[in-house]
Amino acid sequence: MKKIFFITLILTAFISCKSESKTEETTYNEDELTTIKGEFVYFDGAGVLQSHDKIYGVLNSGKLKALVEQADEIKEEPTDMVQVEIKGKVTDQKDDVILWEQKVEIVEILKVKPASKAANNIVKIGNE
Repeated sequence: MKKIFFITLILTAFISCKSESKTEETTYNEDELTTIKGEFVYFDGAGVLQSHDKIYGVLNSGKLKALVEQADEIKEEPTDMVQVEIKGKVTDQKDDVILWEQKVEIVEILKVKPASKAANNIVKIGNE
């Protein structure tokens, strides 16, 4: 229940703070892999990737763990987003854990960098 609440909270923040000046893009390749640029956040066991036009749940894999480790090195708060560029397999198959319609399995991590301060609205959880 806590995960669903947090994902709903992030979705609300993403939608309300959407900016037209974002440079994220999604391109499709012949080999069925998709290159996605966007903002990534991982919190409490759930990974979410938002491109300029879609939101993806990130399927659990070794590459997800590697991306989380790279993101943790540059985040200041656990709920900070980072800019990423990945190659992955996009699917809409049902999953018991990830409730997003679109899901992505990361195949290759291309770039990880801090999100711009203007775009990184921090959601604080707790009494701080």
